[in-house]
Amino acid sequence: MSEATPQTGVRAPVGVDTTRASIARVYDATLGGKDNYPIDREVRDRVAEVAPRQSDVARMNRRWLHRVVRYLAGTAGIDQFLDIGAGLPTVGNTHEIAQQQNPEATVVYVDNDPVCNAHGRVLLEQNEFTHFVPADLTEPDTLLRHSEVTAHLDLERPLALILCGILHHVDDALDPAGIMRHYIEALPPGSYVGITHFYDPADGGAAHDMALELQRRFTEMGLGSGWYRTAEQIATFFGDLDIVEPGLVELDDWWPPGPALRPRLTEERLLLGGLGHKPERVR
Repeated sequence: MSEATPQTGVRAPVGVDTTRASIARVYDATLGGKDNYPIDREVRDRVAEVAPRQSDVARMNRRWLHRVVRYLAGTAGIDQFLDIGAGLPTVGNTHEIAQQQNPEATVVYVDNDPVCNAHGRVLLEQNEFTHFVPADLTEPDTLLRHSEVTAHLDLERPLALILCGILHHVDDALDPAGIMRHYIEALPPGSYVGITHFYDPADGGAAHDMALELQRRFTEMGLGSGWYRTAEQIATFFGDLDIVEPGLVELDDWWPPGPALRPRLTEERLLLGGLGHKPERVR
């Protein structure tokens, strides 16, 4: 069921507030998608005033996700994925990449955005190994006990937990490191955790200045969230997991497919990614 928005006449799922920007829809707008509204494009444009090539950053984030999922579904042999804060479907979703390696790899997507929920239901109809759960990242116990999660993922076997570009939207007051401890403790040994996160080098240079201004625009002029944290702060989200080489690095330094074809943009330096592994024997 849907209703027309006053701004555009485009039909939106019931319950969607098209007067407030959405994390998933702003990301969709940045990638050039169509499932967004004027308020989402306003946020995208404010960010672009500071970081004109932010769309390149969004695509870089997707490329990182593809490399990580290929490694997990291929080399690491992981056949079940929990992708939290998955956002709107776009080209090269987690299930598509994983199922290229293993056609029976199971992927459960999680998001709390009603527009994502509507698209997630379409995914359910298209692929028996792909599922969508409306739930909230900040409530790990509720999420992990959700009937759709437990029905499709075996929480006694290793799985991959993917948090691609979502933890920087969790306020410090909500204790993101503590939230991640809950998830990590619940994961069976042999599991992996993949994270990308906005990065502030905190070195007083141009990249630091850009990070501060982008944070201001995300938090004060648009989404109300989007914090740039230091490498040390981001590293705490992995808890005591073993970090897979090359570590927590700028995204295009994580096993790139080839040499760089141009100098790295400042905005491309402001996103770090890493993959943690829970050892078979808990320390």
